[in-house]
Amino acid sequence: MLRLQQTQQTQQQQQQQSQGNAKGNSKRPTADVDANRFAGAVLEGFVGQIYSLCKDQHGCRYLQKKLEEQNEAYLNIIFNEVFNHFVELMTDPFGNYLCQKLLEYCGDEQRTVIVETVAPELVNISLNMHGTRAVQKMIEFLSTPQQIAIVVVALNPSVVTLIKDLNGNHVIQKCLNRLASEDNQFIYNAISAHCIEVATHRHGCCVLQRCIDHASASQKIQLVREITYNALALVQDPFGNYVVQYVLDLSDNRFTDALIRRFIGHVCVLSVQKFSSNVIEKCIRVAEAETRKFLIEEMINKARLDKLLRDSYANYVVQTALDFADPIQRAQLVECIRPLLPAIRNTPYGKRIQSKLHRDQLSSVNQLAHLNMNNMGGMGPGMGPGMGGMNGMNGMNNIGNLGAMGNMTGMGMGNMNGMGGVPGNMAMNMATMANNMNGIGHMNVMPMPNMSNMNGVGGMSAAMTNGNMNGMNGGNNMNAMNNIPNNINGNMMGFGFPGMSHFGNVGMIGMNDYNPYGYM
Repeated sequence: MLRLQQTQQTQQQQQQQSQGNAKGNSKRPTADVDANRFAGAVLEGFVGQIYSLCKDQHGCRYLQKKLEEQNEAYLNIIFNEVFNHFVELMTDPFGNYLCQKLLEYCGDEQRTVIVETVAPELVNISLNMHGTRAVQKMIEFLSTPQQIAIVVVALNPSVVTLIKDLNGNHVIQKCLNRLASEDNQFIYNAISAHCIEVATHRHGCCVLQRCIDHASASQKIQLVREITYNALALVQDPFGNYVVQYVLDLSDNRFTDALIRRFIGHVCVLSVQKFSSNVIEKCIRVAEAETRKFLIEEMINKARLDKLLRDSYANYVVQTALDFADPIQRAQLVECIRPLLPAIRNTPYGKRIQSKLHRDQLSSVNQLAHLNMNNMGGMGPGMGPGMGGMNGMNGMNNIGNLGAMGNMTGMGMGNMNGMGGVPGNMAMNMATMANNMNGIGHMNVMPMPNMSNMNGVGGMSAAMTNGNMNGMNGGNNMNAMNNIPNNINGNMMGFGFPGMSHFGNVGMIGMNDYNPYGYM
């Protein structure tokens, strides 16, 4: 019995499916027939039916193809039967496509007729989801001053209504894109008269920004003047604040400084609001130095800063002020903030502020250390072992009295380049230096290897008188040390200076056995 019932149910389901498939298949042939009835059809065969074909999906496509053939006879047939119904067809789901195609391919006279026909209803058509596309196409193909004037007159009374509409705002934007700035003046006049209403609207704020983009110099000044005048209201609005920021982003001092100064005296109030706080941050970033001081000055108050630091929006304004304040104001801000940090240390924004101050403090210490290193004149980067690379040893004047310096072991003074032109007061008074080097101790442990490149150390006359410079081994290549006379009683015996060539006019007592082969 149970099996019998299951078999019957299965048969019923199969029967229902077959019936459903039959219904679906019955629709498809009908659709195919509707599409195929235009295949190879002659347009003349549809004279008197073209208006109805415009509202049919397949008929509309057939007529569009005929227009694309650019046959003037076909164009005239379609135009003559359609233009009186243009208002209705422009808002039809299928007819609007034929209207767009007809506006594209018709002549100037025919287009003028269409514009005059739809002008009284142009605003209503623009507000329609299908009509807005047809109107945009019309504006795109306006070809004579007469046509433009008709459209401007038709749209002029309802500019604000169109701007605030989901569909209509695209018509206004199409005017901005296609018409000349003088033809669009009616749009700028309407927006200037209703600045707050437009700027604080979801669609209006976008249209206003496009107006700025396409404006002539005078039109831009006209709009920015109104935005500046209403800045305090706009900056606190979810949409209006974007308009204010757009003007700031123009980076034009003619506009930005006057706009930013509108917020002086209101910085703290605007900083604690969601939308205006973003604008205040941007103002601090882009403001002129003097204007920025006025903005930050309002925050340098412990009571105000306490509220700002605890606010989820204003704390970002304070952080921006720390980044862009001049050194004096920044120090004042930090002085006010530090006593307040313990109370907000555990809050997320308190941690950010504390971290910023800590990083800045470390940066300042590093900069100071670097500055001090830079001020150590004459200590070149090569001040490693052997004091190599002490190039340009300026400021070594008055180094007298080097006596009693003990054992100067290991001071290999290599590569003392660039000592040409030793100044007179360094030449010491080098005689004094020589006289007072007696107490240095065992300079035989002061190897001076590679005293190479001491070429051109001219002007050292009278510097080595009575200098007991015994044991200075390894002074290689001390070439061109001319004019070192009067080394009277200078015991330079046993120096072992190989390569001491070109010692003109040395006058060094005890060097009778000068060996030209590199040793003495």
